[in-house]
Amino acid sequence: MKASLDLHPRWSTQWAGTDIVVLRNDAEIDRVAAPAIRRIVFVQPPDTTSAGDAAFALVELDDEFIVFPAATGLAGRVHFERQSFWAAKACVYWVDDANVARLPVACTARRGLMLGRREPRYVRVPREELAGVVEHWPLEGPQSWDDRRWQRIERSRPFSRTDSRLPVGAARAGHPPR
Repeated sequence: MKASLDLHPRWSTQWAGTDIVVLRNDAEIDRVAAPAIRRIVFVQPPDTTSAGDAAFALVELDDEFIVFPAATGLAGRVHFERQSFWAAKACVYWVDDANVARLPVACTARRGLMLGRREPRYVRVPREELAGVVEHWPLEGPQSWDDRRWQRIERSRPFSRTDSRLPVGAARAGHPPR
């Protein structure tokens, strides 16, 4: 059988019982037991309007991390098909991609032949290689996409950074009363 170089693989993820199945060109290449997931971090651009617009997802297990590029669809179908499962597990976190340090080279691949920029690729990485990087990310959560969306709407409103719960004339931190 002649091996061919597939420059544009078709990725997808889907549920099979309690497992998340990872497919490349409709062939199963990996399975992740969803109950074993400690945390999922969806990395997104700050102006994202859909949970499915993640730049990549990072799944944390006990001994390793799994990098899911956007093309796998983990942030879309797998996330939304079982929202109640993720809500009960309280393991979904979010971070804006502008606040994320670069992934190690082992977690990325060049887009294009030689000159393309590096992008996340599907890979399992030992915990010790990424734990130090991820602990510096300013994560938000655990929260559902709806919680995140409403939080962003609230933050975008005028005067949203003031604490409206304080009575009029009460001192705010660092500001003397008038």
